[in-house]
Amino acid sequence: MSAPRALLALWLCVCLLAAAGSVLAEEERLEPAWPVPDYVTRLLEVASGEVGYAEGEHGWTKYGEWAGDPYCQWCAEFLCWCVDQTDQRFGTQLLGTVYPRYSGSNTGRSWFINAGRYVIRKGPVDGWGYEWLKGQTAFLQSGSYVPQPGDLVFFTWTSDTDTDHVALVEYCSRGEDGTVWIHVIEGNKPSSVARDVYELNYSRILGYGTVHDVADITMHFGNEGEKVRQLQEKLVYLGYLDPVYETGHFGNMTLSAVQAFQSAHRLRASGIANIETQLRLDEAVEWKIDQDPLTWTVVDED
Repeated sequence: MSAPRALLALWLCVCLLAAAGSVLAEEERLEPAWPVPDYVTRLLEVASGEVGYAEGEHGWTKYGEWAGDPYCQWCAEFLCWCVDQTDQRFGTQLLGTVYPRYSGSNTGRSWFINAGRYVIRKGPVDGWGYEWLKGQTAFLQSGSYVPQPGDLVFFTWTSDTDTDHVALVEYCSRGEDGTVWIHVIEGNKPSSVARDVYELNYSRILGYGTVHDVADITMHFGNEGEKVRQLQEKLVYLGYLDPVYETGHFGNMTLSAVQAFQSAHRLRASGIANIETQLRLDEAVEWKIDQDPLTWTVVDED
């Protein structure tokens, strides 16, 4: 290479590095609001190692084969495979406990709702009601929750509320203009494992399957899941519900208990465990704990 061409190439490299540095300088990587569990770090290591994997002939993938259908659309299968690999390599037990094993369209989201760890981007959760972040007194709005490393992002490509795609959150960042970006690793993109970035308020995001229990939700008759069980546990502690009904199913006895609590605290006795009812319930539980002498008993271990 001649000297002028070498100088030109060097100049271009310097310009490209300067441009890359400028982009990085403009992006502020956000610190997670909650501690990142070790198992999330390991899961992200496994998923990162798969970036670049491409499907074979006719859409064949090892993730689909692992799940039982080698030629399926494989975004969920990829993530479940990564969780399973994390379990195998590091001795964790995540699949079926922290993350679901699933293939169906809405199965993963439903699993997180039942586990009490689903945060919707905006609006009510189908079959339940509106959500609010723990410690807050207002309902969730779009952009209220910034997803954490290890969360799953559920997308829809249609106008309905069915989940059509899922991705794994690696981290989030904020641009100079204040826009928050979600950095993900995803399978079937469109035929490989790849990284991508989505705006926090992207309209195709339905919600998140979260690592941490970060939000509470409006509950009513017929709901089932961990959030219902937590509600029942508080009602039992306050004496409004017999412990035998702490089942995770919002039935007639839970309905009556909620109504009794609402009446006792001058709330409308609708039987719906809305935000006002649950906030008042938490206050009552905290007050009783403070008044309980067993809470303050000092045990002499000598």
